[in-house]
Amino acid sequence: MNVSSFIARRYFTSKKTKNFIQVLSWVSMIGVAIGTMALIVVLSVFNGLEDVLRSVYQTFDPDLKIESVKGKSFEVSEDFIEEITQISGVTNTAQVIEDNALVSYRDQQVVVRIKGIEESYLQANKLDTFLLQGELKLRENDVNFAILGAGVAYELGILLDNDLFEIEIVYPRNLRPEASFTTNSVRRTKVKPSAVFSVEQAYDESLVMTSIEAAKRVLGYKDERTSVEVYIGDGENLGRIKKELKALLGEDYRVLDSDEQHSELLKAVKIEKLFVYIALTFITLIASFNIFFSLSMLAIEKRRDMSVLFAFGATKNLVKGIFIKQGIIIAILGSVVGLLLGLFLCWLQQTYELIGLGMSNAVNQAYPVKIIWTDFIMVGLSITIITILTAYRPAVLASKVNPIAYLD
Repeated sequence: MNVSSFIARRYFTSKKTKNFIQVLSWVSMIGVAIGTMALIVVLSVFNGLEDVLRSVYQTFDPDLKIESVKGKSFEVSEDFIEEITQISGVTNTAQVIEDNALVSYRDQQVVVRIKGIEESYLQANKLDTFLLQGELKLRENDVNFAILGAGVAYELGILLDNDLFEIEIVYPRNLRPEASFTTNSVRRTKVKPSAVFSVEQAYDESLVMTSIEAAKRVLGYKDERTSVEVYIGDGENLGRIKKELKALLGEDYRVLDSDEQHSELLKAVKIEKLFVYIALTFITLIASFNIFFSLSMLAIEKRRDMSVLFAFGATKNLVKGIFIKQGIIIAILGSVVGLLLGLFLCWLQQTYELIGLGMSNAVNQAYPVKIIWTDFIMVGLSITIITILTAYRPAVLASKVNPIAYLD
């Protein structure tokens, strides 16, 4: 045995080294626990945010929305509406004309989303739950009214108690490219502000609802509609009604449920959740490198014991399996502790709302949390894969120990 081998052996079998390996194993376990806990908490917060978005939109939006596949509008007749209402479970429909337009009030102007609606919309929709001030009305004695989002009302400086000022809606006519712009190049109509609502920032800062008659006049529509909103009764099967509507209307129309009406936003939340999951998994992977180092040190410290095992007929696969199982035990203990801690923190947030959003106008004053058990499975699977990857190399090194060199 040469001098360097003798020194290495004395060093790696010392009590100080054994304590160091134990500390490194505990650090590995704690690192895995913290990474697992962070994954569970962050994924649960994203689930909660997604749930809050759904609850807001489902309260404000129709159960189903019919749109044209080709073009932004389609012709709607009484027979068309009657066929829809004859479907079992459909309680109400509302015809809608929607487009961008310019609105002006006193000296202020802003581009908004004009939504012309029927009275049946106010009866079926739960807009009254979002009412801040005023009265929900669209038309009275041939006078058209407007219901404004809180952000639009603020931008325009709307005074609901003042009847002297009206809102003017301006929309361009269909002009030929070479035509010159004159006062007749736009359509105008005036409406009175009647109410202000607040649902969600995207709606509050862009939406102005008015009577369908006013929308037809300023947007140049006749029997065309941009969409028909369908409302169903409580407890009715949404999937069945959606399928029946698709069969009735054919391929020229889209029938969208609440999630499909906001598919881009919900998709963005899911993508953000995925990237956060990947980032935190990489952090957990870095933390699991301690498993690699602790198993590597253990393989060096236990070379004599492995030589004895080889002398008694142990195979390389047996030794390799011992070290992989050691890494898995560290990871399982760490992940179980992390899962329990993450579950406990989520319960605390759900019950006591410890961490707030810091926004007075938020739908939820505290960070919403929702626990989905598939997240636990996904996190557990990730930890298992990471553990096997980090424990495999030290296990291979341990199985390659020369049994003769360390039996003396």
